[in-house]
Amino acid sequence: MTPQEAKKKRTHLNYFRERAAETLATLQREIGARNYKDLASAINKASAETARHVTSTIESTAQKGHWSASDRLEAVLAATYASYVVMLEFRNQVWPYEYMAFSRRIGELWESFVRTAFDSAPSGLSYFVPPLFSDVRTTLRQELTQYIEALPIAEAQKTELLCYYEKVWLLVDSGEINLELDLHFSLGAQRFNVDLKSGFGSNEKGNTNRLLMVATIYKNLELPYENFLLVRAAEDRNNHYFRTLRDSGVWTALCGAEAYAKMADFTGFNLGSWVAENIDWSADLNPDTYDHFRKSDLVGYLEW
Repeated sequence: MTPQEAKKKRTHLNYFRERAAETLATLQREIGARNYKDLASAINKASAETARHVTSTIESTAQKGHWSASDRLEAVLAATYASYVVMLEFRNQVWPYEYMAFSRRIGELWESFVRTAFDSAPSGLSYFVPPLFSDVRTTLRQELTQYIEALPIAEAQKTELLCYYEKVWLLVDSGEINLELDLHFSLGAQRFNVDLKSGFGSNEKGNTNRLLMVATIYKNLELPYENFLLVRAAEDRNNHYFRTLRDSGVWTALCGAEAYAKMADFTGFNLGSWVAENIDWSADLNPDTYDHFRKSDLVGYLEW
């Protein structure tokens, strides 16, 4: 396998379709064609496993052949995208997609696709493990305790101040706050936290409030963190929750072409250009599948 062969989308599509047809026939015998929900779940699982085998083979071949980082990444992206096309086709064949399931699935696929570019970034960014909220809370308590102890006030007043501090935590911390986002990496001395989002098209109040709290915590830690929200959908396809985050002062929120441009800055690879040159859902999906998405008003989710 050469880098040029590994980048051929059509070759990957043909392979995944043949493998999926074999898998579907086997699953129909084992599960039954009428058990469409179980069948759809099994198809998705089997498709993902086949994709892992293919991309692992590419990675291994690239390492042995000393491919460039760009060649390796482009080959993995081609295989990954082709696997998505076929996965959607066969899932839709046994259980046609409706709005909620499709929007959720596309969000999962796009976010995973973007992470692939970061995982193999030519820029050499390095991931770090995000802090635990319990550790952040402990550190803040120690800092405040030391500050209060140094104040020229009576011991009773110091105790009262600490008591009020604990009451504030009770209001904020009814449970542990998860500080983990989609990506945490360093470039030089700067640390970045990145959350990926396919789009803001429904009620996102709970998630928006969490993102605001998490980003605010990072902004107030001693280490230099920058928080970026990168959204697939263009701004006019997002609702007011996106604008709330964009205007919050704790997130740099970018969408559409601006999001892809920022990814290129981070990774050293122009994923936006690769998408424009290689992804064509209307041509790559089989006609029946694409026609279903068109009639169901779902093609907007395929604007990558």
